Amino acid sequence: MKNSGFWVRMFMPDGDPDGLKTVEKSNWSGLGLLIPRPLYPNASGRKECSSPGVYLLVGPSSDSQMQQIYVGEGDPVRERLNKHIKEKDFWTTAVVFTSLSQGLNKAHIQYLEARLLELSKQAKKCVIDNGNSPQRPSLSEPDEAQAEAFLENTLLCLSALGYSFFQIPSAGGSSVADYVLNGRGIQAKGYVSSAGFVVRSGSYAAKTQTDSLHGYLSELRASLILQGVLAEKGEKYELIQDYEFGSPSTAAGVMLGRVSNGRADWKTEDGKTLGAVEEGKVTS
Repeated sequence: MKNSGFWVRMFMPDGDPDGLKTVEKSNWSGLGLLIPRPLYPNASGRKECSSPGVYLLVGPSSDSQMQQIYVGEGDPVRERLNKHIKEKDFWTTAVVFTSLSQGLNKAHIQYLEARLLELSKQAKKCVIDNGNSPQRPSLSEPDEAQAEAFLENTLLCLSALGYSFFQIPSAGGSSVADYVLNGRGIQAKGYVSSAGFVVRSGSYAAKTQTDSLHGYLSELRASLILQGVLAEKGEKYELIQDYEFGSPSTAAGVMLGRVSNGRADWKTEDGKTLGAVEEGKVTS
C-alpha cells in the first residue's frame, strides 16, 4: 500500500536559516526545536524548554568520522540542558521534541529516550555519548502505542532536519534491484535507496586500502570497523548488517578500500552499470 503524503514545516523565529528552527508535521501534536549551542541562553526561555520532552545533543566526535550524540529526557527539558551546557563540551546543536497538547508524561519521555538509544545502537551511524542504556518503562498498551506514534513522527522530523542516526534500512524485497560490486578480491551486493545506497549484510570489504583513498572514506571505514559494522573475517572484512551509505560511490569506496565511481562499479547481474540503468529510466 502506498504511503500517504505529509508535510513538514520549518520556521526560523529569528529570520536566520542557521539559527533557531521549529519543526512541525501534519496531523501531529508534537513540536521540534533545533537550537545552535551559542543561541541556547536566549532559547532556554522558550515554552518548548519548559515542557517535558526528549532531546538530542549533536556534535563532532574527537576520534571518529561519525558525529557524536547524546540522547536524554527531561521534565522540564531546560533543567537537563542547563546542566549539559556546563558539563558536556562536544555538542554544537540541541534538538528538543515536546507535545503541543501536553500529552507526554514522565513515562512517555523515558520510553522515547530508551527507544531512540536502542535505534541508534542498531543503526550504528553515530558515536553515542550516553554512559548507560536506560530500560523502557512499563507502559499500558494504549500508552505504548501513543509513544510509538510520537516516536515515528519524531524520526520523520529528524530526517527532515538532516539527522538520520536512528534510521535502519528496510529490507529490500524482491522488487528491489540488486547491484553487485567486484574488485580487490571482494564481492558486495546492495541496492539504491531514497537516501543513498544500502549494502547488504554478508557483503565483503577489502582488508587493505590504497594510499589514494580519500581521507573521509578512510575515516569512515575506520569508524565502521570500530562500531563492529565491518568485522574481520580472514583476509577480508564482512558487513554484519545492512548499512546505508550516502551515495553509491561512498558505499563502493568503503567496500573496495579505494576511490570508486559507484555508478560505474556497481553493476547488475547481467553487467549493466548503475549509471546506465538510471539513464535508461529517464524519459526524454
